[in-house]
Amino acid sequence: MATAPLKYPSHWKKAKSEGRRISMATCYDFSMARLLSRSNVDVLLVGDSLGMVIQGQRSTVPVSLDQIIYHAEMVRRGAPEKFLLVDMPAGSYHASMESAVNNAMRIMKETGADALKLEGSSPYLVSVISRMVESGIPIMGHSGLTPQSVLTAGGYRVQGKTSDSAALLKEAALELQAAGCFGLLLELVEADVAKKLTEDLEIPTIGIGSGAGTTGQVLVFHDLLGLDPDFTPKHTKKYADLAPIIVEAMNQFAEEVEKGDFPSEQNSFYS
Repeated sequence: MATAPLKYPSHWKKAKSEGRRISMATCYDFSMARLLSRSNVDVLLVGDSLGMVIQGQRSTVPVSLDQIIYHAEMVRRGAPEKFLLVDMPAGSYHASMESAVNNAMRIMKETGADALKLEGSSPYLVSVISRMVESGIPIMGHSGLTPQSVLTAGGYRVQGKTSDSAALLKEAALELQAAGCFGLLLELVEADVAKKLTEDLEIPTIGIGSGAGTTGQVLVFHDLLGLDPDFTPKHTKKYADLAPIIVEAMNQFAEEVEKGDFPSEQNSFYS
């Protein structure tokens, strides 16, 4: 049964207090958004993961501000009623406080986003988030593995596996909550640590690769639908296996064209 939609960031905290689980999926274009608008998924995330999933980049770092806006505009048009969360791409909030707030405001104005997501928890980033929230921009934090800084982090590794690492994650989470974040995405965080963080925080957590103890879960659209047969990470689950179905459909189309079976009379127009 569909639950009441999450219209505003303030609804997220209420959802957690009621024990509601929040579902989130990435979405990158109008066609995807139209399909997801008919689903019970709570939140659409225009993630900078589009750099890898859509553009074929090796990381999320090359994604530009203009590109994230371009994709978010399409998603909003396709799913005007869904809660739309948009990533701020690498470099768009790091140079200065002024440019960070200006870029955040530009995304909000041009895309119709409901909220933005920023990675990291350095003192500078915490102050940036605080300023954005003061400026009326709802912000979700992102802790654990932060793909925009994966080069300095030494690769894609599970976070919180040691007591020191877990303590740092807790400190960061509390600072992000104090800065005004309405929620926190936990990526590749050891499952027990993520569960404890969720219990310690007032704000909801959304997990990816962080176990079942978070308030909600997010998956990449292409991963959960099995659109890439060569990518099967442990943290994801295929709810459909569409890659072979798509290939078979295209092969059938090509064969019918070659044989002259398509178009048929019913696909043709006559005067």
